[in-house]
Amino acid sequence: MIQQIYPSTPHPFRYELNKDMHFAAAHYVPSEQAGDCAKLHGHTYFANVTIVGNELDESGFLVNFSLIKKLVHDRFDHSLLNGHAEFADEHNPERYPTTENVARTLCEMIQDHLNGMANKPRCVQVFLRETPTSYVVYRPAAGGVYGG
Repeated sequence: MIQQIYPSTPHPFRYELNKDMHFAAAHYVPSEQAGDCAKLHGHTYFANVTIVGNELDESGFLVNFSLIKKLVHDRFDHSLLNGHAEFADEHNPERYPTTENVARTLCEMIQDHLNGMANKPRCVQVFLRETPTSYVVYRPAAGGVYGG
């Protein structure tokens, strides 16, 4: 993994976990305004997921790193993003597999899983690099407001 300094988001939690991973995936953006990105092409995405919380689970983890990798890498690696249900609506720009929408979707998917955990961890940031010069940071709690 390339060493990277990620932007941090302030939060009131005792623990902060960060997981780096990568996955290779193809996509296209079904919009005339997407230019060359409207053509099928691929990337090696680099992701950093930030999860926070105040309590550890029964194994002493905030979240097991392998769980995060399973949720992201195992689902999207070597796939066509447009073929996943989350990105299959070619008439809704919020479901196009742009870097912004992929980052948001990763955060939502991870949080959906975390919601079932007794220690209630929160996904507060997804950093997603699409190319060496382009990345998106997604934070679900705009303005730093965190749910309980």
